[in-house]
Amino acid sequence: MSPHPLASVPTSDPSIALRYRDRQYAADLIAAALLHFDLFTYLRDHPGLTFDAICKHFEWQQRPADVLMTLCRASDFVRTDEAGVYSLTDAGREQLCVGSPYYLGPYYKPIADSAIMKGFVEILQTGKPANWQAKSDGKDWHESMKDPTFAQDFTALMNCRGIAFGQHLAQSLAAEVADRTHLLDVGGGSGIYCTTMVSRHSHLRATVLEQPPVDQIATQQIAAHGLADRVDVVSGDMFAGPWPSGVDMILLSNLLHDWGLEKAQQIVDKAAETLPVGGLLVIHGAIVNADKTGPLPVAEYSALLMNITQGKCYSEREYGDMCRTAGLTPGACKPTTGDRGYLTAVKTA
Repeated sequence: MSPHPLASVPTSDPSIALRYRDRQYAADLIAAALLHFDLFTYLRDHPGLTFDAICKHFEWQQRPADVLMTLCRASDFVRTDEAGVYSLTDAGREQLCVGSPYYLGPYYKPIADSAIMKGFVEILQTGKPANWQAKSDGKDWHESMKDPTFAQDFTALMNCRGIAFGQHLAQSLAAEVADRTHLLDVGGGSGIYCTTMVSRHSHLRATVLEQPPVDQIATQQIAAHGLADRVDVVSGDMFAGPWPSGVDMILLSNLLHDWGLEKAQQIVDKAAETLPVGGLLVIHGAIVNADKTGPLPVAEYSALLMNITQGKCYSEREYGDMCRTAGLTPGACKPTTGDRGYLTAVKTA
């Protein structure tokens, strides 16, 4: 039998093409810090500040402030010591502080009035995501996904990158899935991740859990790939009611980063409740390193997520903490492609 077309892996690396889109909002977030809040001059003039002290002074909410300060660390504008005290790097002091002969603030002024930059100012202070693409007549991403036309377009947007992401993930997980039988893909969108998984691993079955109207999109896409006999779709709200049972592996792909910490933890908790002892959880997406100093492309992408969703790119440490809180034993983060990666966690009791 010839392999399924989805079982292959692309020969090229999509990272560069993805980064142009992933970093789209990062400049506006730096502009907000530089021009509206004058963050770097304040750090220069007030040494010894911790994250909480910075948030208190600027009246920032912790989620967006964490995204901003992670971006600043990853960009080598600031650093933190073991006590969590911030200081400027040479680049931050010379290029981003008022009064420096090398100050680059004027270079950012052309975007000072952009809707995205203004949105970041509001998000930092309220913690609430902006309207989709910062349009004044738009809804946030979560509300927009309830509209059939928007859901169709956005799912197609995610699906086009998900093919390569899913193929690399399926390849990387070969050893972990060898003795698994049934995968549950929670919030799986078009089902591209579980379809690439079962196309490569012929012993697997899969179920996608999605809410309307995305559930119908997933059903159509799975059928188009000729995998309807091995992948089914269950319609439901992942926050309400039990998840499908009888699974020994759960995939949370590009999902947790859409939600704030409390809801992300709820999702991981429900995964732990659903899995049997020995069951495997896979968390896949763009993951910040444990000390939140990078990678820079992930920190840049986190700015986009923070703007349009309730979440951000979580760090390896944060995901590990979520897993341990839920009673799962996490492993180390492993890279795949396009600045994405995954970590696994096992239910041990």
